[in-house]
Amino acid sequence: MSKQLCQTKDTQFPCHQDEFAVPTFESLGIQTAKFSPTTPSIYFCGNSLGLMPKDVKPAVIRELDAWSARGVESHFNHPDEPVAAPWVDVDLPLLPLLAPVVGALESEVAAMGTLTSNLNALLVSFYKPKGHKTKILFEKQAFPSDYYAFVNLVKLFGYDESHLIQIEVPQNHTYLKTSLILEAIDAHKHELALVCFPGIQYYTGQLFDIETITRYAKQRDIVVGWDLAHAVGNVPLKLHDWEVDFAAWCSYKYLNSGPGAIAGIFVHEKYTKDNSPDNFAPRLAGWWGNNGQERFKMLESFDPIKSALSYRQSNPSVIDVVSLHTSLKLLHAKGGVDTLRVKSVEMTNYLLEQLQQSEFYIDQDDHKPNYGFQVLTPLNEHERGCQLSLLFKPDGLMDKVFGYLHEHAIIVDERRPSVIRLAPVPLYNTFEQVYYVVKRLNEGLDKFKP
Repeated sequence: MSKQLCQTKDTQFPCHQDEFAVPTFESLGIQTAKFSPTTPSIYFCGNSLGLMPKDVKPAVIRELDAWSARGVESHFNHPDEPVAAPWVDVDLPLLPLLAPVVGALESEVAAMGTLTSNLNALLVSFYKPKGHKTKILFEKQAFPSDYYAFVNLVKLFGYDESHLIQIEVPQNHTYLKTSLILEAIDAHKHELALVCFPGIQYYTGQLFDIETITRYAKQRDIVVGWDLAHAVGNVPLKLHDWEVDFAAWCSYKYLNSGPGAIAGIFVHEKYTKDNSPDNFAPRLAGWWGNNGQERFKMLESFDPIKSALSYRQSNPSVIDVVSLHTSLKLLHAKGGVDTLRVKSVEMTNYLLEQLQQSEFYIDQDDHKPNYGFQVLTPLNEHERGCQLSLLFKPDGLMDKVFGYLHEHAIIVDERRPSVIRLAPVPLYNTFEQVYYVVKRLNEGLDKFKP
């Protein structure tokens, strides 16, 4: 696809970059005679931190003004009602916006905490070792926080690392096939208490078959949870229909809520709709999960809300909530995840096509030492989100190419020692930007060629 055809594609699939604050050469501290200081960067790093919607700043300032004007009274009497919600219920308007993003009922989602704190809270509630069923199945290359959560969870219950079963990508393969996961579930079905995988693998960009894996494990009486950090806002999800037991995610990647901002959880309604003070699954609890009508009576009785909100422990950060609320409204105004996914698939396919045409492209089946890059991500569009992960050979090449891209204000993500992750985001990236990213990538590889 030529640059001109890219522009045609960009007309077919609109870009909403004007709704976001985009770093420039000047703001990034990059000085060059080739480009004006005000030239915007090409930002392909939404898989790490999404760009800031421009409407976030006035939304945050509004809450700071409320704090200034009314102090504590803004919890119940916000000066900007009905535009802004009183702080006591500030997270509730998020529910109808979050639910369709993950394919859930409003009663099955909550905005709370951070990714790993939420994962830990859910694991404590859903990991129920009994008899021989004490083990957790997950991937060998899991994000470190997930591994730390799993290993410390089994230790809390008096077990050791032998109660963790990890599946590793086979030698000479770049990702983990679904069939291997199903085989592992079958092989260990009599000893598994829990299966927990990422929706999208952070390193390779592989989209796991959530529906198939969930169904297969649950047919064998195994609880199934998902870490959806790289999947939420990236690919369509149907957690309720797939009968996922629980899930956790962050919101600062494809939901563009800001660094370290409030995260979210999904808990299937079957675990909460019959909540009562005498009948509910034990969990890490706090007063914000208690019946709102009773909360301020300060009673020594936990009456859990009959929804995923019962897993909340504390009142949320107002600044975090309004940032996420602003971004979610923008996401839905631009068509939602299903609509954006159509553009995402087209754009990532184009990125892959351009990479495969490079003289430095190394086929996934070519395992000989070489010069160039290999795509780790599945080539099938149904097995990935918007991210493609490139493994550079030989050692040391990635740092040089990464530096060259940054000199040209192309913001990507590196995973040492040898991987660069490219993530064209449909909300704010274009086909023309894909063209230039690959062009600069080839320039860098040519420059450092031995």
